[in-house]
Amino acid sequence: MSPTLRRSLLAFAALGVAFLGALLVLRGAEVGWALIAVALPASLVLALAGDALGGDFAVTLRTRWATFAGQMRPWTWLLALYVALKIPVPLWPDGFPVLGLASTAALFLSALAFAWERVGARKALLMAALAFGAGLGVEMLGNRTGFPFGIYSYATAPGPRVFEVPLLVPLGWFAFSLAGMLLSGGRAWLAGLLMMLWDVGLEPLLTAERYWLWSDPNPLWAGAPLQNFLGWWAVGSLIGWAFGRIAPELFRGATEKGRVSFSLAYPIETFFLPGGLILVGRPLEAGVTLIAMLGGGLLARAVRRAA
Repeated sequence: MSPTLRRSLLAFAALGVAFLGALLVLRGAEVGWALIAVALPASLVLALAGDALGGDFAVTLRTRWATFAGQMRPWTWLLALYVALKIPVPLWPDGFPVLGLASTAALFLSALAFAWERVGARKALLMAALAFGAGLGVEMLGNRTGFPFGIYSYATAPGPRVFEVPLLVPLGWFAFSLAGMLLSGGRAWLAGLLMMLWDVGLEPLLTAERYWLWSDPNPLWAGAPLQNFLGWWAVGSLIGWAFGRIAPELFRGATEKGRVSFSLAYPIETFFLPGGLILVGRPLEAGVTLIAMLGGGLLARAVRRAA
């Protein structure tokens, strides 16, 4: 097992303990607060130096913390804010619309700041506007005509909305598209596939929260038809292709060893999205989402290594 994989697994295990603590708090068990208080900082410590357990742990932790603090950029702080806004969800289930919008806005801003830092303001703003506009446009079309995703409605969605579409949806199209393109090494078809696998979890979670409701006659998963997932792949691939034309330099070497990028959003969601499904009583969907997103991440890694 590689050191990076070991650190990641240990950090996610600690986050899992914190999640368990949140579930215990919801059931009135005070011990849950202690689990949260210990496991959250432990997850950061293990992410930095978990591979050094049993060895020179203290020195490794100090060295990597200094390096980590020196490398923090505006986009990484915004990504950290995105994670922090997800943590209270188990303790405030009724606040999901507020926290969901706030965390997605932080993710959008993190993606924008990352692109701005790497390729400049003009290209970053152009990519953000393109993905936001395309995402909004295709959702408006889908909501009114059933194309390209199938028959669904935003009638029960919480606000704020833009032309009937919840604001977090077009915000998410930009962030998800950028993360997919970075993780895929600039391969638009693979970025579209990663987005489709992301939607495997979004469908059961956001229909449970009534952001949209399906009425398609050919449901396949969480009310969504096969057409929906093909649509996600197609639209995600097209947006990714456009990103590659606007800023090809952004995706060259984006996942090189030792280079941190906004592709981190994908493994973060691989943890939190199944967790959200467990909270809304969808353990089967949580398991399928975890397998789908892990599979997508491993496929992207294999494709990049084979190139």
